[in-house]
Amino acid sequence: MPGRRMLITAGPTREPIDDVRYLGNRSSGRLGICLAEAARAAGWQVTLLLGPTELAPPTEVRTLRFESTSELALLLDEQFPTCDVLVMAAAVADYRPRHVPGAKLPRTDAGLTLQLEPTPDLVARCASRKRPDQLVIGFALEEPSLLEARAHLKLRSKRLDAIVANPLNTMGAEAIAARILTATGEVLVPPGGPGPISKNEFARWLVSWIGQQR
Repeated sequence: MPGRRMLITAGPTREPIDDVRYLGNRSSGRLGICLAEAARAAGWQVTLLLGPTELAPPTEVRTLRFESTSELALLLDEQFPTCDVLVMAAAVADYRPRHVPGAKLPRTDAGLTLQLEPTPDLVARCASRKRPDQLVIGFALEEPSLLEARAHLKLRSKRLDAIVANPLNTMGAEAIAARILTATGEVLVPPGGPGPISKNEFARWLVSWIGQQR
């Protein structure tokens, strides 16, 4: 394991509306931070790309910060080519304002209409240009009734090596009840079954599984 490089993304994005306001989500970044700690403890060289969160990154992990999807895209362009594994745990916005004025928009009684555009699919872009020896792992955050079907769809359409199927109630929580779906058709659950476990425990299990693949 020494010398192996793991790149982990974590936390939300903030898509600017103007110089003051933004569109965001409730991701805390907790799971990605747990993954970075577990990977470092397992002997990986870890780089953590961390969005705006109140949680502190691990002190012994190289951490680069981002705010928007565009900033994260630039960091991935720089960091992805030299990693062995990408774990894309960040909650990247699906949409952003099409036009962002260079000032604070005034408040008016007429209201405000935003025109949104889709953001680039960053994990799919990385997967499309990965080397044969690289591993790309995505995350699917969905309603429990749709979770596995949509995770399988994302796994195939984005050409990932594996995806973590993650129920919506995980966001902001300290526990997680997730499973790994692989490109070879496996569905893996942590030891003890699919029930909720702490994010620290899940992170150690996921990092251990990744180590077995590489």
